[in-house]
Amino acid sequence: MRVRYRIDGVLHEVMRSMKHIQAGITSRIKIMAGLDIAERRLPQDGRFGLVVDKRPIDLRVATLPTIHGEQVILRILEKDQIMMELDDLGFSPDALERFKKSLIKPYGAILITGPTGSGKTTTLYAVLNMINSKEKNLITVEDPVEYRLPGVNQVQINTKTGLSFASALRSILRHDPDIIMIGEIRDQETASIAIESALTGHLVLSTLHTNNAPATLTRLIEMGIEPFLVGSAIDCIVSQRLARRLCMRCRESYQPTFDELVEAGYKIDGSEPTKLYRAYGCRECGNTGYYGRVGLYEVMVMSEGIERLLVEKASVDEIAELAVSEGMKTLREDGLEKVRMGLTSIEELARVTM
Repeated sequence: MRVRYRIDGVLHEVMRSMKHIQAGITSRIKIMAGLDIAERRLPQDGRFGLVVDKRPIDLRVATLPTIHGEQVILRILEKDQIMMELDDLGFSPDALERFKKSLIKPYGAILITGPTGSGKTTTLYAVLNMINSKEKNLITVEDPVEYRLPGVNQVQINTKTGLSFASALRSILRHDPDIIMIGEIRDQETASIAIESALTGHLVLSTLHTNNAPATLTRLIEMGIEPFLVGSAIDCIVSQRLARRLCMRCRESYQPTFDELVEAGYKIDGSEPTKLYRAYGCRECGNTGYYGRVGLYEVMVMSEGIERLLVEKASVDEIAELAVSEGMKTLREDGLEKVRMGLTSIEELARVTM
């Protein structure tokens, strides 16, 4: 049996134990999480809480039957870490201004996209913290509700009782919400209700699994939403990744070669950086050279030109080209800027944006 920690997005093996204690440890965790210890053939989900150094810690538990026994995943959730301000997430000033302009509108859909573990939930909660007020009826539909927010009506999905994203959304619209937050758009029915809600005077926030902002539009069309509805309802799409932040105590400066700069994607026109930083490793960062993470963001605001391309069923590349010409900075460009600032390295940027 092996124990691994995912630190800043990368797995590290910390210990190995004899196989015969695996069943006992798995059963103990299941009991703490309120799961069925006799069920070893189906995946299960649960949660439990601990107080560590006077700080409340919530642990989400997920079990998965494999050919070598059950795999158990513990997700550590600390409430203080989710209560972040939008300004603290690492948006560039231009991207943050574009994003905030969309948030002050009374209706429309704003989508946060990216792979699992890219910080989408943190960004959503930062948005909720910013726009939540006593004058607004804010309702969320989540699976699961990971953090409790004061003044927000949070709905927990329960598929066993038939409470899905789609059925919850249909009921929510009868409760006169101003802002609706949907944990994730997973199917055509949820997507349809979200788009309709955005078109009928509600501000809709949600997440979607896509590789970049332009690809989100075609993904919704593939789900069965009409292109003209997607163009009318969507107001802003944010695609994001999390890159490991260089340890400020031990990072090492160096002069990049011409080939390194070209391969990374910098334009060789006199504006290219003459000094960059790379990971070195010290006791403070566990000899990894990295400590913490920084967000990379791509903010695409809908325009008449993009709507026209959607109706004409243009490709993702054509939409991306127009969005860039209208001021969108791609994930790679945002990452290159953060490499220039010494926040992360070229190697880490290649890992998360390739």
